[in-house]
Amino acid sequence: MSSSSTPITAVFDIGKTNKKFFLFDDRYAVIQKQQTTLEQIEDDDGDACEDLSSLESWIQDRLHEVVQNPAYDLQKLNFSGYGATLAHLDREGHIATPIYDYLKPYPKKLLTQFYEVYGGRRTFALETASPPMGMLNSGLQLYWLKYQKPNDFSEINRTLHFPQYLSYMVTGEKVTEQTSIGCHTSLWNFRKNEYHRWVRQEKIHHLLPEIKPLDYTFKTEHESNEFRTGIGIHDSSAALAPYLFALDNPFMLVSTGTWSITLNPFNTEPLTFEELKRDCLCYMDIYGKQVKASRLFLGNEYAHQVKKLNHYFGVDSERISVEIDQELLRHCIVNADSNRRLQLETAHSSGPFPRKEPGNWQVGQFSSFEEGYHQLILDLASIQVEAIKLAEGTDTVNKLVVTGGVSKNDLFMSLLASFLPEKQVYTASLSHASALGAAMVVNNMDEEDESIDWPALLGLEHHQGLELNLENYSWD
Repeated sequence: MSSSSTPITAVFDIGKTNKKFFLFDDRYAVIQKQQTTLEQIEDDDGDACEDLSSLESWIQDRLHEVVQNPAYDLQKLNFSGYGATLAHLDREGHIATPIYDYLKPYPKKLLTQFYEVYGGRRTFALETASPPMGMLNSGLQLYWLKYQKPNDFSEINRTLHFPQYLSYMVTGEKVTEQTSIGCHTSLWNFRKNEYHRWVRQEKIHHLLPEIKPLDYTFKTEHESNEFRTGIGIHDSSAALAPYLFALDNPFMLVSTGTWSITLNPFNTEPLTFEELKRDCLCYMDIYGKQVKASRLFLGNEYAHQVKKLNHYFGVDSERISVEIDQELLRHCIVNADSNRRLQLETAHSSGPFPRKEPGNWQVGQFSSFEEGYHQLILDLASIQVEAIKLAEGTDTVNKLVVTGGVSKNDLFMSLLASFLPEKQVYTASLSHASALGAAMVVNNMDEEDESIDWPALLGLEHHQGLELNLENYSWD
């Protein structure tokens, strides 16, 4: 490389829907971003799954462009990838099965068989710090293959978590790492801090490669270029990493999109069965420590109900802009009853108040789109507050950082701050936290590095509450 080449860290941030490629300079500023969406294909059962061939081609093409560009000096490469997904390799190192999707249905009879052998749903869920979620408990995919597809199972020589498979595409090295193990895989016993006994009892332990530290890198030679490649990281843990580096005091991160996930890396309390029933689980952070988390299908419910309001009141666009009307909010608070309050329809089984059956919210009872919309956001914020309290536990955490889609909704953020007047509520405009976290980890980032302008990098903005009396308002 020429002396004028810019030293860079490259990161592939591979989501279920969007595949992104970032180039960072030595101050973690983004100097290039590319993005694509790949159509899914069908697995051997006819269910949707990742098109691995197209993904690998896209990754190789982006890598080729960078190493052949004289303007860049690629020094580090890493991967952030979605979890709850496994890649199974045969003895030659080739893919032995499709990349089964975590939304694929899991046979109920087989699940019952598994739990009968390993202590029952409740005990097993507490030990592995995750609610029973079928294929989303990705480790159970190996149990499914062993008993449902024994011929395919017999061909498996190694099993990699998806982020580590992305790294394997470039390095050819097979490893395991902690954040991928810890993302509701049902492989890890959080109480004993080791693989759960079923892993050895079912003789799958030999399929899982050695666990390597998160900042471990491999020397990589690619098209006459030499650089270091990381082993990959689970995207939720990657998204948490920049805030762990940047913030001195305890905080909770509310990462929103289709799902809203509240992450508390400062709650060390063991998960209780009551918390499990209310959609709580544990992840692992970049230091291998427990992260208490609570889930809510917030974004999906919001989109569903806004579509209903749009249709009923003849509002054309879903890209609405509603001014905050405090008088309208007071009207919603004073006149709150079980009929007016939001009835969860797509998020009914998730979050702090799970129900077996979906509700049916009657939007026709409102006099205007604005009134229905204010009621919707009021109730979604109220439910979100309860999810935050679940993740908080008994030790008070005074700082809350909200990222993702809902952070751009002024009404929601103002209500969240109103419900939590004792907390400092921030939004972060950082839209690439997973990629940034992966870049920092592969560079063995020092959290004491004072040369980084953290407020500018994270885009933190403080939010004030409204003049409302919400002390006695509760959705449930």
